Amino acid sequence: MADIFELFKKIASSDSAKTSQPITHIVVGLGNPGKDYAFTRHNAGFLTLEYISQKIGVKINNSKFKALICEGRLADKRVLFMQPQTFMNNSGEAVREAAAFYKIPPENILVIFDDISLDVGRMRVRKSGSDGGHNGIKSIIYHLQSDAFPRIKIGVGKKPHADYDLAAWVLSEFSDSEKKLLFDLFSDVMRGAEMILSGDTEGAMQFCNGRRPLQ
Repeated sequence: MADIFELFKKIASSDSAKTSQPITHIVVGLGNPGKDYAFTRHNAGFLTLEYISQKIGVKINNSKFKALICEGRLADKRVLFMQPQTFMNNSGEAVREAAAFYKIPPENILVIFDDISLDVGRMRVRKSGSDGGHNGIKSIIYHLQSDAFPRIKIGVGKKPHADYDLAAWVLSEFSDSEKKLLFDLFSDVMRGAEMILSGDTEGAMQFCNGRRPLQ
């Protein structure tokens, strides 16, 4: 019969090795701090990160790097999850500080954020690229001096009409039916994030970019 004490020693040793691994990736959800913004379209990144953190059993409640952060494991990587508290337009300040501290290259920083060009319930993965008019992404590109970071765009719906004020639209709240579509999307976003962290960004693009809202 196997020595049960030796077995538990091996398990404990394995767990210790996992927790001692360095942080290799950062997953950033973009949004604005404060309860007044909690369910606004601009906070789709915050909401997604809350879902992912709860699914893996961690809480984003520590304050550091001008952000709320926590550490956890996703796709067998040791990850720093962060919600910048600088307000959207200065998100890059928080990301730069965390990336510099842990020496994380841009390609290991995944950013999740809202996109008004996509309907609610849709998402899109990009490996890199321009800010596309999104001020949070513009700030991150500026502070990292690179646009070579992967991202997942969360659809928050187009403006009701061309003359509708953009700031008012992204700071408006999701309707109840839109919240359901958004919640139904989160598990697929998490799967896409896991694929990206595992190095399969192309696979994540195929999976996420063709996704249709559940009916």
